[in-house]
Amino acid sequence: MNKSFLTTACLAMVLAAGAQSPRVITPEEYAHAESMLTYNTEPLIDRGSVQPNWLSGNLFWYRVLTPGGSEYVLVDAAKKGRTTYVDRAALAQAISAALGKPFEASQLSEGRRGRGGRGGGNEVHSPDGKRAAFIRDWNLWVKEVSTGQETQLTTDGVKDFGYATDNAGWKTGDGPILRWSPDGKKIATFKDDQRHVSDMYLVTTNVGKPTLHAWKYPLPGDSVIPMIQRVIIDVDAKKVTVLNVPPDPHRATLSDDIASSGTFDDVDWTADDAQLAFVSTSRDHKHEKFRIADAATGAVREVFAEDVATQFESGRGTIDWRYLAKSNEIIWYSERDNWGHLYLYDAATGKLKNPITQGDWVVTRLVKVDEKKREVYFLAAGREPGCPYFNHFYKIGFDGKKLVALTPEDGNHTVTLSPSGEYFVDSYSQPDVPPVVVLRNAEGKLVAPLEKADVSRLVAAGWKAPTLFSVKAADGKTDIYGLLFTPSKLDSTKKYPIVDYIYPGPQGGSIGGNWGFAASRGDNQALAELGFVVVAIEGTSNPGRSKSYHDMSYGNMAENTLPDQVAGIKELAQRYGFMDLDRVGIWGHSGGGFATAGAMFRYPDFFKVGISESGNHDNRNYEDDWGERYDGLLVKNADGTDNYTAQANQLYAKNLKGKLMLAHGLMDNNVPPYNTLLVIEALEKANKDYDLVVFPNSPHSYGPYAPYMMRRRWDYFVKNLMGAAPPHEYQMKPRTDPRNM
Repeated sequence: MNKSFLTTACLAMVLAAGAQSPRVITPEEYAHAESMLTYNTEPLIDRGSVQPNWLSGNLFWYRVLTPGGSEYVLVDAAKKGRTTYVDRAALAQAISAALGKPFEASQLSEGRRGRGGRGGGNEVHSPDGKRAAFIRDWNLWVKEVSTGQETQLTTDGVKDFGYATDNAGWKTGDGPILRWSPDGKKIATFKDDQRHVSDMYLVTTNVGKPTLHAWKYPLPGDSVIPMIQRVIIDVDAKKVTVLNVPPDPHRATLSDDIASSGTFDDVDWTADDAQLAFVSTSRDHKHEKFRIADAATGAVREVFAEDVATQFESGRGTIDWRYLAKSNEIIWYSERDNWGHLYLYDAATGKLKNPITQGDWVVTRLVKVDEKKREVYFLAAGREPGCPYFNHFYKIGFDGKKLVALTPEDGNHTVTLSPSGEYFVDSYSQPDVPPVVVLRNAEGKLVAPLEKADVSRLVAAGWKAPTLFSVKAADGKTDIYGLLFTPSKLDSTKKYPIVDYIYPGPQGGSIGGNWGFAASRGDNQALAELGFVVVAIEGTSNPGRSKSYHDMSYGNMAENTLPDQVAGIKELAQRYGFMDLDRVGIWGHSGGGFATAGAMFRYPDFFKVGISESGNHDNRNYEDDWGERYDGLLVKNADGTDNYTAQANQLYAKNLKGKLMLAHGLMDNNVPPYNTLLVIEALEKANKDYDLVVFPNSPHSYGPYAPYMMRRRWDYFVKNLMGAAPPHEYQMKPRTDPRNM
């Protein structure tokens, strides 16, 4: 054979191999990306957060983080005084002087919760802190905090039919769900009937036989769901009064977790504990009934009802109705005019007196009701120019007149009122503008500046803020918003692969409700530092806008905002030439896992790589309330299918073209792992390749293995979307801000 030919051929092979060698990502590059995660960015922010701890009068203190550690600040709002102290002892001395009585450093507890909330362990304390209620053997007990003496309040509670039990299927707890009366003499709670509710099962992974975990977990279409019989308990008399209404479905105006507010939802005592106002929610969240009970007799009066075509919500993450017993009125939240607003009702007649707020904007939180002045203070979004998700603070009269904007600066505002209601602390920021914190009076007048976040150390470390953008939704008309994350050393002449981080909602989207400043949003900027452009788009069918906007995909959650994601990314790529539409990846967790697999199956020519974590891929296999709220009740068809069938991801697995990684915790009691196993079985039936990561004994978010999942996610995108080689088994190094140690 010709030796010259052999030499030439070998050389060509070597050159070809060299040309095909992928870029190698170094451990140092991963370390730089990791430096953009929360546990590394937050320690580089100084003076960025104020959590006021109000004392008597209009005096409050807070701790602020500095490069050297902590600084303590005492503020007298009335005197416009602001004094700093180097340690807790000095602050305590100053407080003692200001109050005119001893105050110990041990009393300086940040973010102290008001009385009547959860105490230590699984107890709920009375408003005066003297008693604590707890569950034992399916019955409700109370103990005297000072002596530890215990008293059994109920005796007929039995397994799966007990008092104050906390089980929404996807969420469980051992503490009681109840609401103490203001004087601590009565308790409003319920007896929860789960006796004939179907079970869910998980098994541990261990040496030897696994342990079976079983609990009540209804599914859409089940004939039996948990029902709550409402009761009022006289603590001293140990008397249980059953309210004279049929049992209600285990539902509240915000979700099926009837303690989503941190206490018993949709319950409001009068100041004299004589009456209990409450709202009953139908199984499908379409029908609400406002009722008032006589606490002594259990007699219940129907006040008014509201019915909706899709699903009712009493606020944007908070329950925004109030019973005003002194004036016999009710402030009610409704989206009846397509926007979330407050309405004033006559509690005696159940008739509407007048709208309190009106307009093409949404009330996002009812902060305070001043019954004496007949004014309400509230946060709202969409009224001011700019991003429609930015919250501003307002007040208005009960009669709907004299609307006053209290926070004029552009940005997203969060507020904390003083107990007196005379002052409030206002923190405002934007995704790319760090927080400014000021003190204002109740009229919105600036009293004193408090803090301005210093991010100079963060910027020096290579941090880059995201870009807030708006694009058109898939309908070509609706404006949708999102954040764009790009490498800190962006080369606009290059093409970068795109990663779409998705959470589809419909109870909140990819931005997660935080439209203010955040140094890190998951690992979005970390991925950008590895050489990706990361997009987070708040698609349609999510809250915070109009009712019709939120309902755009009602009845078909499988849409998962995916048409909006595709349209938005295409528009961004036209705007920014460095985005490579031929290399688009997507990932998400939980509902985002559902959306990611759906994207890979329904848009296989657009999305090339997907990572689907803990997805609820078939809502017939997820907890009952999720589907029944956003898709409607499950209805069987004559052919054996139902109105949920066409949404199931496994039916479209055969369409997979790209690279898909699936991940799930096998002890996931929120989204059971069988959801992912259905997709796996369908992929195997279709002879499709896929990658799989399982966490044998982990819950929904993987617990201590979350950093491992993040590293595997980076590796997968680097290898399959970028076409590079990741470092071998890079070790994430989570840490705690030393200033908080």
